[in-house]
Amino acid sequence: MRRKVDFLVIGTGMAGLIYALKVADHGSVCVLSKSSMDDTATSYAQGGIAAVMYSPDNYEKHFEDTMKAGVGHNNEEIVRITITEGTERVKELIEWGTEFDKEDSGRFALAKEGGHSEFRILHHKDNTGYEIQRALDVKVKKHPNITILEDYFSIDLITQHHLGELVKQSHDNIQCFGVYALNTQSNQIETILAKTTMIATGGMGNIYQTTTNPTFSTGDGIAMAYRAKARVSNLEFVQFHPTSLFNPNEKPSFLITEAMRGAGAFLVTKNGTPFMDKYDSRGSLAPRDIVARAIDTEMKLSGDEYVYLDARQIDKREILNHFPTIYAKCLSIGIDITRDLIPVVPAAHYSCGGINTDEFGQTNIHHLYAAGEVANTGLHGANRLASNSLLEAAVFSHRAGEKAAKDIHHIQFEDRVPDWNDEGMILNEEMILITQSIKELQSIMSNYVGIVRSNLRLKRAFDRLNIIFKETEDLYNNSLLSEPICELRNMINVAYVIIKLAMQRKESIGLHYNVDYPPSDNIKL
Repeated sequence: MRRKVDFLVIGTGMAGLIYALKVADHGSVCVLSKSSMDDTATSYAQGGIAAVMYSPDNYEKHFEDTMKAGVGHNNEEIVRITITEGTERVKELIEWGTEFDKEDSGRFALAKEGGHSEFRILHHKDNTGYEIQRALDVKVKKHPNITILEDYFSIDLITQHHLGELVKQSHDNIQCFGVYALNTQSNQIETILAKTTMIATGGMGNIYQTTTNPTFSTGDGIAMAYRAKARVSNLEFVQFHPTSLFNPNEKPSFLITEAMRGAGAFLVTKNGTPFMDKYDSRGSLAPRDIVARAIDTEMKLSGDEYVYLDARQIDKREILNHFPTIYAKCLSIGIDITRDLIPVVPAAHYSCGGINTDEFGQTNIHHLYAAGEVANTGLHGANRLASNSLLEAAVFSHRAGEKAAKDIHHIQFEDRVPDWNDEGMILNEEMILITQSIKELQSIMSNYVGIVRSNLRLKRAFDRLNIIFKETEDLYNNSLLSEPICELRNMINVAYVIIKLAMQRKESIGLHYNVDYPPSDNIKL
């Protein structure tokens, strides 16, 4: 089956839906969802969205906090664009129906999180992302030009490569013509031709054993773009959220939002001793990379599997009003956070790198955009400041939408693109081959390419991954495609790039900590 659409969007989270709304008045829009429309990484986001709303906060303070968290590795122009335009984008979300918590006075109830010098986090209780997703879903469904296709797994971006031409990353004329997508209900691979394509597929946390990401976060967009010769960078900067609920049998790991530490909770060892002050003067509100490494160090020193978060000094009414989801979740496993300590452990949480984009969300491939976690705008640098991710998605999906809407009239469909050919392929029924490879991959990444790394660990990870890569490519090239094998292939691609970039970085900075290159002014291990 072949489809034609002016604007193709891959992903139904905040980044994808905002872009869809921005371009919908200028042509036909098709949005692909890997699962259901509202099952996105956005809907799992607890904390909130950072924006300058009231004094004494100002743009310069937010700029400085972002640059400091990113260890100066950020793109200063992008940081200023994000922060100065972010306030208007937040107001637009409110106009579209998003309801952020307010005080009795009518002002927004702003929270403070690690790395922020002011209270600037807008939130909806402890399920902010879900509230944003809800409002966007409603608005998108009402637009007559937007079509949502659920249960569509994007396999590969279509470029000149599929016309038989040699494509290299150094070429400056690579073009994207659309995508091959697997309808997972019919098991048919469709050719979707598009004048412009937006990748908004989220993150890749499931290449690790423990992650706060939903199970569908397997790096699909990054892998597709990388294979199509898009430029990627900063993927070695994987942010581990310091405080996920220790509950080994649950996936994804349940996130204990940083806002709880902003409200007064603090980290202690299993014997109840606070420990963060010896690592950073900001204590439990230090930036996430410092807190995650500190917890990792304490666990290695003690041999414990987790540390505790002590929230008992927070007023119970505040917990019930601001953290009802966390309270209910912990209570469901026998922990009353008003009386009991919360066992926590770091978990892979966010990719600060991704597909390189400019200030309008454009990649080096013509007519291909990227936004949200899948993109590397340069905002985050070596470490993302808490709650800047939703802001980034809002700003650059808006900018990409405006740019694509202007350019659409000068772009033609590429009708020479052939349909997918799976003649001679066989149905692989040995799922154990795939599931075991995924377990091996996750073990490699968690043990060798996690919070703390070394040259030896990275080399071992690279060698082990190469074996899995060859086995998977053989399987992929001889099988009828399925979502699991495509996910595995994407996870391997992303893991390879992370390891490769980590091996090239001969320093410890931000989220990339290598014991062979100890920093002079960072946490000591």
